[in-house]
Amino acid sequence: MSKNVIRRKSLEARPAAEADRDGGVQSVDRALSILETLAEDDEGYRLSDLAIRTGLSASTVHRLLATLESRRFVQFDRAESKWHVGVRSFTVGASFARRRNFTAQAIPYLRKLRDLTRETANLAVVDDEFIIVLTRMESREIMRSLTKVGGRVAMVTSGVGKAVLATYSDEDVGAVIRHHGMPRLTEKSIVRPSDLFRELATIRKQGFAVDDEEAEMGLRCVAAVVYNALAEPLAAISVSGLTSRVTDGRLPEIGRVVREVAAELTVALGGVTPAIKAD
Repeated sequence: MSKNVIRRKSLEARPAAEADRDGGVQSVDRALSILETLAEDDEGYRLSDLAIRTGLSASTVHRLLATLESRRFVQFDRAESKWHVGVRSFTVGASFARRRNFTAQAIPYLRKLRDLTRETANLAVVDDEFIIVLTRMESREIMRSLTKVGGRVAMVTSGVGKAVLATYSDEDVGAVIRHHGMPRLTEKSIVRPSDLFRELATIRKQGFAVDDEEAEMGLRCVAAVVYNALAEPLAAISVSGLTSRVTDGRLPEIGRVVREVAAELTVALGGVTPAIKAD
């Protein structure tokens, strides 16, 4: 066979190979979309609802679920006919927390924060301009906050997010707003950039941030940043609780405690806390 024939056949075969590759990438993207959707609701989804949420056909969703189930990334509850995130998804996700090797070191400080405030203490990081809760210490009170480990929330609507944003330049804060907007989750959400910039200025002075029912009515969060050795934000810790307990009168004291525990954790991790600006 001549070289020209070989070359022609190779060129003829390339579109099919590229199509297979593109189809494989599309399948991966769709499977990940299904996993992300399942992770949004602990109650699980029926096949038809999952198809609607993902915008895929029921047959495509079923095919991908079957593959994910065989690898234990999803599981099917036959009693309720609902699909849920599987144990393998947890195992893979947990590796992220293990890689963030400060998580285990933070546990005693979260416990201290919980005991001092009697509220749920959280450890979170920024991921693609969203806040991800890595771990938490539950309040011993009967009524607890609804903070969800692994949950993603917009930076501008959370106490932790605003605490981290306060370390950014105005230009970088503006970029976050342009990329993700300022969603109105409740009637108290901050939706104007000018209001956000004013609040960030206050956060920089006092050393802690407050989410005053901006993400969920009836829930408040007080947060402060944990820094690395370059005085850059590494993570953030917070306490969250019902407004009936995290009252206006308690906010300054809780803020002081959160700020001090964050500074202690920063030192334990070899970090440096920037000086708080004077009024």
